Parts: sequence; structure tokens; C-alpha cells
Amino acid sequence: MQGAQTEWHHPKSEADHLLAEDEDWMEMAGLNNEEAGDKGGTSQVHQVESRYTDGEPHLVEASRTMSEGDENEVALADNGGHVEYRAYKIRWFGLMQLILLNIVVSWDWLSYSAVANTAADFFSTTPSIINWLSTGFLFAFVVAAPATIWTLHRGGPRLALITCSLLILVGNWLRYAGTRISPPNFGLTMFGQILTGLAQPFALSAPTHYSDLWFTPAGRVSATAIASLANPFGGALGQLINPFLATKASDIPNMTLYVAIISTVASIPSFFIPSKPPTPVSPASNHTSPSLRETTKLLTRNPTFWLIFLPFAIYVGFFNSLSSLLTQILTPYGFSETNSGIAGAVLILVGLVSAAISSPIIDRTKAYLPFIKISVPIIALSYLAFIWAPGTRSLAAPFVILALLGAASFSLVPVALEWLVEVTWPVGPEAGSTICWAGGQLLGGIFIVLSDALKAGKDASPPFTMSRALIFEAVVAAAAVPCALALGWVGSVEQGRLGVDKGRGEGERSGGADGDG
Repeated sequence: MQGAQTEWHHPKSEADHLLAEDEDWMEMAGLNNEEAGDKGGTSQVHQVESRYTDGEPHLVEASRTMSEGDENEVALADNGGHVEYRAYKIRWFGLMQLILLNIVVSWDWLSYSAVANTAADFFSTTPSIINWLSTGFLFAFVVAAPATIWTLHRGGPRLALITCSLLILVGNWLRYAGTRISPPNFGLTMFGQILTGLAQPFALSAPTHYSDLWFTPAGRVSATAIASLANPFGGALGQLINPFLATKASDIPNMTLYVAIISTVASIPSFFIPSKPPTPVSPASNHTSPSLRETTKLLTRNPTFWLIFLPFAIYVGFFNSLSSLLTQILTPYGFSETNSGIAGAVLILVGLVSAAISSPIIDRTKAYLPFIKISVPIIALSYLAFIWAPGTRSLAAPFVILALLGAASFSLVPVALEWLVEVTWPVGPEAGSTICWAGGQLLGGIFIVLSDALKAGKDASPPFTMSRALIFEAVVAAAAVPCALALGWVGSVEQGRLGVDKGRGEGERSGGADGDG
């Protein structure tokens, strides 16, 4: 985090005022306080004040308390010699907004891919041209990545989410205008699609920064998982719902309108989220990130970063490619667009359930590295098995393999992102996650173009099959496995941020950020 973001000047009265507002937000939202474990709000503060009475040692003792089991949801505040730790309930409002934006921006991405053949008829073009709506969206992410890092570094999650919302609003209504013009204007729709693509990194790269700012070590992986995996959930909604909204070419404008309305409603709350809590949630949250120049130097010299980046970018790229082309992969074998949409939903929904189970476990155990080393080979084997799945002409094989692929992939994402923050510390969480996501989007766009080029012709059996593209995916996915298996043998695996939260000062950390630890 930028220094300006972590200079808390709020007196106790202001913190208490925001806490009172938090109670109102929770009542309005119908949320409970399970994670906080705060039965009465004020009593939590009194407990911490009575336990810690000597200035600086309080910080160490409080952070150790968080790391040893109960990990009370507390935040740091210096009130007349007392140090208090508390996380604010209003963090759930910001997290819910992150979820909404990631859902709608991903729904935008796959709006037309889910009905590629129908959209091609509407725009009087081919499915290959429709693919560029997805490809352009992914490439737009890469273009916006530097601005995303700067925005999160300087302005924090709030500015990033406001920027995302504005781009989503303009992009969606331009897409709709393109479908309403007679004849339909594919160029205008593409321009609107690119604007939504520019919006995506501001939402997708924000979860690690948001969880670092608002959540204690007890909940960071879960918070990152919920917000990050809302993005593919939006894709699942698009794949599952859009085929029902556009059963024929003339339905495309109304389908686009419905998505635009949903996106508009989801974007508005961004303007009302707070920029940061009045006090930091843990010792590590008091950290000031290096400059962007120094951040770049630290990341490029850190071999652990590259060993995470390569498989992460490759697997995200293949997920994007597979999600965009799933209809064209399955329909040559007699599957309908609805069948393909359900298959895409299975991939994503099973993955979300798996991540919901695994993330709290990782939050408690911090077993990042073993989990990564188990998940990566499973993903590679799933891509290998999927080569033969469409040819069975039965829904069972694609559904089972996609479910396994989704479970491993989605569980891996938040774990990899949070571990990345640990092993690249003191680099801020926004830089590593944005670069990894940008790599995945760039490769996703490239993989879509390559897969379309590998598509068989009309004389193949069956016509237009994409089996060669599936073989390409399996080979590259397998090539990424050694990177994950090398973690722990090459580079540093020191959990720097967690070390600070446990009471070890930043100065005690070895040179892991530079890759020599």
C-alpha cells in the first residue's frame, strides 16, 4: 500500500463513530458478526486495552494472538498508549461491491461467446469474428494493467472500483446501442466491449489489495477467494443464462439490454464505499509499499515470483480460451449451445464450491505451497483428459472432467495470489496480482487466436472440430507443471507479511523479496 493510504490519523472517537455506522450497515444488509467474534463491540475494545498496556509491545503481542488460533477480528489504533486491533464490519460492504463488479464484468466478457452462432447470424458474420469480442476484451485488460497498478498503488481499491464502474456503465450501453442500430453496428458493439475489458483489471486485481487493507490474516485468503472467484461466476451466469435470453438472432438486442441493466445496478454502489478503515487491521497493514520503480526491480529479481507467474498466467489463459470457445468445441459433436452453456457452468460452479471449502482451510493452516504443488498437476491432467471428452458424444465425460478442472483451478487462484503477496513482500499486493492476471488475459487472447487457427475445416470428421487446439492446450499445460514443482527448491518461500503479523519486524526479514533468501 502507498504510504498515503496507511497513515491513520483518526482519533478513537472517529473510529468508534465508524464502528457505529458499521453496525447500521450490518443490520441493513442482514449480515452477522461470526467472523469478528465480537459479541458486543465495545467489550472487544476493553478486552484488548486491558491486555496490552505498554505501547510498542502491544503490537507484537496482539499480532501473535491473531496468529495462534482465535485470530480476533481486530485493528490497530494508538489511543493514549493503548493499542487496539479490530476489523470494521463495513468491510463487507466493499467486499460485496467487489463481488458484484467482478460478476458483471465477466458476464460482459462472455455475453456473445455463449451464443456465438446466434450472434454471428445477428451481425451477419462468422463465429470466428464473434470470437474477437472475447479476444479484444482480454487484450484490453493488458492495456489497462499499468493504469490499474498505479491506481491501486496511489488511490487504493475505492478509486479502482469507481473507475471500473464508469467503464462498465459506458461500455454496456454502447454495446446495446450497437445492437439497436439498423443494420446492427458490430464496430460500436466491439468498442463497448473493449471498454468493459478495460474495466476488468480494476475489479479483478483489487481483491488482494482490499483483503490486505481490510482483513486480518484469519480471513485474507477467503476474502480474496470470494472476490476473485466472483469473476468466473459471472462468466458462468453468462454461459448459462444468455442461451436462454437469445434463442434466435433477433433476441440479441434484448439480451444485451438485460445485461446492461444488471451491470448498471451493480455499478452504482462503488461510489459509496469507504477508502480505508480508520485504523490498520494488523501490523502488516501499517506497511508502506516501495515505489513503483523499486517494486518492478524487486519482482523481476525474485525467482519465486516467476515460478508462480508462469503457471498462473498459462492456466488463466487456457481457462479464458476454453470458456470462450467451449460452444465451438462441443457443438461439432452434436451438443447444443444450451448443453455447452451448462458445461461451462459446471466448470465454474463446481470450482466455486471447491474454493469455498478449501480457502478457509488454507486461511487456518497457511499450507500454501503443498496446496499449489498438488493442484497444478491435477489441472494439467484435466486438460490432457479433455482431449477425448467431446468425442464421446456424451455429456458425462465433459461434465466430469470440467468439474475436476474447475475444482483444482478455482481453489488454486486465491491461494496462489495470497502466497504471491507473502513471497514478494514488501512489494504491495496490487503489483504481483495485476501482472499475473494481465499475463493470463494476454495468453488467453493469444490462445483463442491460435485455437481458432487450429480449427479443422468443413471436410474434417466431424467438420470444424477443435481437437488440435485441445492437444495444444494439454501440451502447454503439462509444460507449466515443473515451475510449480520447483517452488521451494528455487527462490524464497518466506512468508514475509505473515511474519510481520506474527510480531517479526520488517527489518528481520531476509532477502526473499530479491530472490536470494
